[in-house]
Amino acid sequence: MRVAKVFILITCLFLFSCDNKKQEEQIIPNNKDFSKLHSSELETDVSGLSHLKAVIKTVHGNIIFKFYPKHAPNTVTRIMQLIQNGFYDGQSFHRVTPNYVIQTGDPTGTGKGGSGFKLKAEFNKIQHINGTVGMARFNDDVDSADSQFYIALTTLPHLNEKYTIFGQVVDGINVLDKIKKGNKILSISLQKNQ
Repeated sequence: MRVAKVFILITCLFLFSCDNKKQEEQIIPNNKDFSKLHSSELETDVSGLSHLKAVIKTVHGNIIFKFYPKHAPNTVTRIMQLIQNGFYDGQSFHRVTPNYVIQTGDPTGTGKGGSGFKLKAEFNKIQHINGTVGMARFNDDVDSADSQFYIALTTLPHLNEKYTIFGQVVDGINVLDKIKKGNKILSISLQKNQ
């Protein structure tokens, strides 16, 4: 019975994905409990990226990234919870290093703050390329990631397998180089394709 339901679900998803109509975006309700996301909401494509996306609104345009839930499940869940709670709204990009990274997620704007909840590292084999989204941490403590994250502005092979990568920019890559230190995040929302 369970196998039949899974088969039907997979068949429906396949047929749905074959639809050539423009997919509409839906904002996920504010009361969504991301620790209990239905597996279909975090299904991934062949590259491991979820169908859910985070939309970072800035004065320079939107930066949209998708998540790697299979590679960093605890990190993805926590970041989604913070986004849903509006934690990042109004925060600044406190670190901007050209040809390296932009970084945000510290409510104090100093690079030393966070949400107060540390995450165990989820190192994976995903490579740092332009637009890779990873968790910032203190160099001497691999399990010190909290709410701060960075977006790579180029390939950074020396960071591979040393930081938790949990997402990849899929739209708005041109906006990354426009971000200046102190620019604020207007809002971050979670959306999914329907």
